[in-house]
Amino acid sequence: MDPDFWHQRWQEGKIGFHQDAVNRHLLDYWQHLNLASGATVFVPLCGKSLDMLWLLDRGYRVVGVEINSLAIEAFFAENQLTYRKDKQADFTLWQGDNILILEGDFFALSISILGKLDAVFDRAALIALPEPMRLAYVTHLRELLSPATPALLVTLDYPQAEMQGPPFAVSPDEVQRLYSSWCWIEEMASINQLSLDADFRERGLSKMHELVFYLRVN
Repeated sequence: MDPDFWHQRWQEGKIGFHQDAVNRHLLDYWQHLNLASGATVFVPLCGKSLDMLWLLDRGYRVVGVEINSLAIEAFFAENQLTYRKDKQADFTLWQGDNILILEGDFFALSISILGKLDAVFDRAALIALPEPMRLAYVTHLRELLSPATPALLVTLDYPQAEMQGPPFAVSPDEVQRLYSSWCWIEEMASINQLSLDADFRERGLSKMHELVFYLRVN
């Protein structure tokens, strides 16, 4: 998506993708990653997600990337977290206690900026991107991760013709196409989302499943 699209959404407050509670799949499945306290968790396209706060509270170091400064500022303000700002390469670094959010383009990230990442939580990054960008996203993510790095991935699967994304439909087959050449994949859950979300029913969808995948880099 064009960055201006996301800047406009945040400017206008049209952020239906933001969840007002910690993601239920993070609560249910995170323990499968078996991470030690102090491990660094990467949250791509993080917005002002409360998932980052949950991870912080459990002793992890959190690194996010987000293109919009309003989202980052809101995260720190709404959670009463202090921060300092620095510049590095093409990024503005918002640094708090055990949390770093890089303001800038995900595709400009490098290992030299991020350092070693011990895990990934992707609840809203892959499904935020149209199909032509998803392969580029996954290809770049692969460059940032070391062998054996685990990840928890959440996607939505619905008939794409019935609704204009974002969020976009990402099926189990597409997850296999994108990740199977470099990750071990386990589908952990498939939940009938239409039974839980009236908004999607009102948008005319005939079916929608929320899917949870455990990944581990080969």
